[in-house]
Amino acid sequence: MVEQKATNVTWHDGNVERSDRQKLLGQKGATLWFTGLSGSGKSTVAVALEQALHGQGRLCYRLDGDNIRLGINKNLGFSAEDRAENIRRIGEVSKLFCDTGVICLSSFVSPYITDRDIVRDLHKAAEIPFIEIFMKTSLEVAEERDPKGLYKKARAGEIKNFTGIDDPYEEPVNPEIVLDTEKMTVEEEVNALLDKLRELGVILDFED
Repeated sequence: MVEQKATNVTWHDGNVERSDRQKLLGQKGATLWFTGLSGSGKSTVAVALEQALHGQGRLCYRLDGDNIRLGINKNLGFSAEDRAENIRRIGEVSKLFCDTGVICLSSFVSPYITDRDIVRDLHKAAEIPFIEIFMKTSLEVAEERDPKGLYKKARAGEIKNFTGIDDPYEEPVNPEIVLDTEKMTVEEEVNALLDKLRELGVILDFED
């Protein structure tokens, strides 16, 4: 748990409720948390889902691991401590997006169960849906794909603390969705996610 350093601070409520914002958008805010090895297809599926949701008139926003490390988390590396802080910050940002009624697509390796559970608990406390999506892919297949050439560099010792090589990846125990990226097409994965959003009532009819 991160220590609260600032003192004399108090949460300030506004006059517009989360339900008001949800009604305005015709949807509920929710975080879809894509986790898996580098090369498992997290970003690919998140991009495709974002496009599908936008095409349906749904407001969503995608938070991608590399993009975030080029901005809000540019001061963090890949040690266990920095990874934990990286995920904690993203959890907080995701929750804020959800509070506005936006569907947040968070795509991060997030290798440690403890860190992901902290984000889950953060959403649970705020009564915001948190949907953990495990992009199931073997290390062998992920290495074969190696879209950014990172595994090759890690094997050569050019990258340290790389998940799957010299850092562990802890698979989710009870994720809401498992997408077997070695067997499913991107279209099948997107349809499975859309079905889950309807099942959970995240996507509402505009007249409701």
